[in-house]
Amino acid sequence: MAGAPTMPRWRPCWVTERRLNGWLALGLIATLAIGAAVGPYAIAPQQLVAVLSGDRSDPQAVTVLWNIRLPRVLAAAMVGAALAAAGAAYQTTFRNPLVSPDILGVSAGAGFGAVLGILLGWPVMAIQMLGFGTGLATVAMVLGLTMVLRGAGQVLVMVLCGIAIGALAGAGISLVKLLADPEQQLPAITFWLMGSLAGVKRPDIAAALPALLVGLAPLLALRWRIGLLAMGDDEARSMGIDATRLRLLVIACATLMTAAAVALAGVIGWIGLMVPHMARLLTGPRFDRLLPAAILIGAGFMVLVDTSARSIATVEVPLGILTAVLGAPLFVWLLARGTKAWSE
Repeated sequence: MAGAPTMPRWRPCWVTERRLNGWLALGLIATLAIGAAVGPYAIAPQQLVAVLSGDRSDPQAVTVLWNIRLPRVLAAAMVGAALAAAGAAYQTTFRNPLVSPDILGVSAGAGFGAVLGILLGWPVMAIQMLGFGTGLATVAMVLGLTMVLRGAGQVLVMVLCGIAIGALAGAGISLVKLLADPEQQLPAITFWLMGSLAGVKRPDIAAALPALLVGLAPLLALRWRIGLLAMGDDEARSMGIDATRLRLLVIACATLMTAAAVALAGVIGWIGLMVPHMARLLTGPRFDRLLPAAILIGAGFMVLVDTSARSIATVEVPLGILTAVLGAPLFVWLLARGTKAWSE
């Protein structure tokens, strides 16, 4: 047809889906090993294998690995996988490649709860739980306001409500920073908002893992149906899919994972926006293939970022700074690649 837009030609991946996920899983294992070995207290590969095998001849290496390094590495993998999965789900559900996990205000809501807990002097676990709860409450407010405005089936109304509620949560964060003690509380609030896994312990992982699994399991189980949302609501309904109900389920699952990740590690940008694009270069746009790859790439990427954060300088670099420094140029490169594909 004359005047029809030219769609970019997708070049199929050179490996099968199973083989690709296998290679990505091996890469994740390698990054986990690097993250466990590299740091201010370096652990040699043979020593790492020995300690993991039960050798306790070096008490210092045992303490560092089991009490500090492994919890942090596992937490980084969990956060990266959760944010990448949430980003891929949101981008497919809203049919917009520029959507990130905090589009409905969950990051701002969780951040407000966490900084409020810091202001009140609560313990770390209570701060994380408060951040998790306020993140979920923020999205619940967005969905409730959308229904009041009778726009439950309209994505645009939902996104605009998320922007409004997120702005209110951001104003609350600014107010808390204004009221915080500039000597003790304000530095802690600022550092937390930039993202960090410095204080993660095994109980923190145990507290966040159930929410991550509960949010991730439906996305994996329904990923073939979720992929139909990218075709539009009418096409999805013609195939027997209740698009509105499925979209609300995806939002609930992605929000649960994002709130748990933000409560555990603070506000970390770019992962949920950038990693799904990286995965699409390997899998194509189909969500059933995209989601597993995004989970594995996000986990490995976050482990490498966290390892760099505690290794490149004498003072630990906040994760949000590193993800922005790495993410912005990479996203520009992805944008240039996509522009070139559209012009072909």
